[in-house]
Amino acid sequence: MNGPFAFTLALGDDALIAAQRLAEWTTRAPEMEEDIALANIALDQLGAARLLLTYAGELEGAGRDEDALAYLRDDREFRNCLLVELPNGDFAVTMAKLLVLSAYQLPLYTALAGCSDERLAAIGGKARKESAYHFDHAALWVKRLGDGTAESHRRMQAGIDQIWPYADELFSPWPDAPVDPATLRDEFGRTVAEVLAEATLTVPESAWAPAGGRDGVHTEHLSYLLAEAQVLHRAHPGARW
Repeated sequence: MNGPFAFTLALGDDALIAAQRLAEWTTRAPEMEEDIALANIALDQLGAARLLLTYAGELEGAGRDEDALAYLRDDREFRNCLLVELPNGDFAVTMAKLLVLSAYQLPLYTALAGCSDERLAAIGGKARKESAYHFDHAALWVKRLGDGTAESHRRMQAGIDQIWPYADELFSPWPDAPVDPATLRDEFGRTVAEVLAEATLTVPESAWAPAGGRDGVHTEHLSYLLAEAQVLHRAHPGARW
C-alpha cells in the first residue's frame, strides 16, 4: 500500500473502531448527561471515519467506498491501533482510553490541517475542533476521579496503568505520511503528564509496548467487534433503505 492511502486508511480505522466502542456506552453510562456526551463523541469519531475512509477509497482507486471499507473487510485488513479495539472496561478505563486517544488525535489533526494534501487538511481542520472537546471531556473525568475518593483514585490509576502500554504504537515512525506521528510524541507526553499530575495520578512506567494493529495483527477483541458492527450490512448486501 502506498503511503497516503495506508495512512488515511489507518486514521479512518482508528476513528471507526473508536466510534463503535464508545457507542457501546449508550444507555450504560453512569449518568444521563454522560450517556449523551459519549454518544456525541462516538458520532464525532464516526463522522471523521466517514471522511477518511471515503478519501482512502479514492486514493486506493479500486472502487471501494466508505461502506465497503467499513463493512466488507476482515480483521486482518483493518489498520487501526490496538488501543481503540480494547474492551471498554469500567468507566475509568474508558476515560483513560479517551484521554490517550484524544491527546494523540488533537495534535495529529492539527498538523494535518496544515499539510499539503488539501483533502486531509480539510478533514484535519474539522476534526481537530472535535478532538479538543474530546480531550477536555476526558481530562475533566480523569481529574475528577483521580483526585476524588480513595476508590475512584484507585480505579482511575488502574485504568491508566492498563491503557498506557498501548500508547506507544500511536507514535511509530511513518516517514512517508503527510504527518509523521513520531514527531508528536513529546507534545503528547507533556499534555498527558499535566493532566495526570493535576489528577494526583502517576505516569506509568512500562517496557511492554504491544503493537501490530497498523500491520493488521490485532487482538481477539476486534473480531468480535466487527462481527457485531458488520452483521446487518453483510446479511443484506446492496440493500437500500
